[in-house]
Amino acid sequence: MRTLLILILALSAAGCTRWSLDHHLNNAYRAYEQGDCPQVMLELSQAERKSRSRRYLQPEISLLRGQCLERQNLFVDAAQTYEFLISRYPTSEYAFRARARLETLQQLGHYRPAGAAKAL
Repeated sequence: MRTLLILILALSAAGCTRWSLDHHLNNAYRAYEQGDCPQVMLELSQAERKSRSRRYLQPEISLLRGQCLERQNLFVDAAQTYEFLISRYPTSEYAFRARARLETLQQLGHYRPAGAAKAL
């Protein structure tokens, strides 16, 4: 009986963690839509703490963080976030999106790839 009780408590705690993680991600997206990047960063940090056992969520968190950094005109930080995402999760949908964001930043003149040297 005691084992069953411990098992039920453990399973309910795992469910609460997942609910809390989803709650923080949803709040981050809502704040992003409203243009509140400081709140986005707070929610993403809380989501990251909850997602340590769910590494598959890191690409989504990183992409949203990069988009918010762009919105704050922190283009170097955004580009580095996208580069991290591409190097760490190269086959994910979010890496594809990060490549597109880097290309857009490059076209706008906010990003220059490390290998690209300017001829003087």
